[in-house]
Amino acid sequence: MVSLRGASLQFGKRLLWEDLDLDIRPGEFFAVLGPNGSGKTSFLKVLLGLQELQSGRATLGDRPVERGSNLIGYIPQQKSFAPETPMRARDLVGLGVDGHRWGLRLGKSRANRRIDELLELVGASDYAKVPVGQLSGGEQQRLRVAQALATDPKVLLCDEPLLSLDLHHQQAVSALINKQCHAQNSAVVFVTHEINPSSTTLTAYCTWSAAGSAWEPRKRS
Repeated sequence: MVSLRGASLQFGKRLLWEDLDLDIRPGEFFAVLGPNGSGKTSFLKVLLGLQELQSGRATLGDRPVERGSNLIGYIPQQKSFAPETPMRARDLVGLGVDGHRWGLRLGKSRANRRIDELLELVGASDYAKVPVGQLSGGEQQRLRVAQALATDPKVLLCDEPLLSLDLHHQQAVSALINKQCHAQNSAVVFVTHEINPSSTTLTAYCTWSAAGSAWEPRKRS
């Protein structure tokens, strides 16, 4: 599903990686490891169509990557909302359902049913009408997972989604991501500093160095 061929990325004189060949297949849980500043998030931006390569190509299926593709779900790092944020939990999830459309919501009943399904999927139904600023970091991150799964993506990109979460919520969010990988056969790209707690279902990984040297993807033994 995800393929890079001869891919290189450089900022000014700093080369992050070059001549990268990589395939991530449906149902594969692929971890990207490395320190801050090593280019892990830039790798996700390439797949999101937000960052152009210096050379080579990146494709999803048989098509070049593009911004706004409904084939991709994206879970960002956990960042808390301001306490006074009035948006409710279900409103945040709703942005993943039809937030790309302008104007009044059409097919409101269908959209609401989908939102309810997603909230139940991630265990957030009990606080669906609570303003997001009043929720814990772990509860907010569950909502971001629901938002990312709204289009039933074929590829799920996760940018350190467990950062700043306690162990309980780390395990809960990891379980939701693992379920999408195995039950829906989605390819998962999981950026992290270390293989934990996602390691139980990890199928392949690569390690990125801060020096920007080339790296080789490895299958987990």
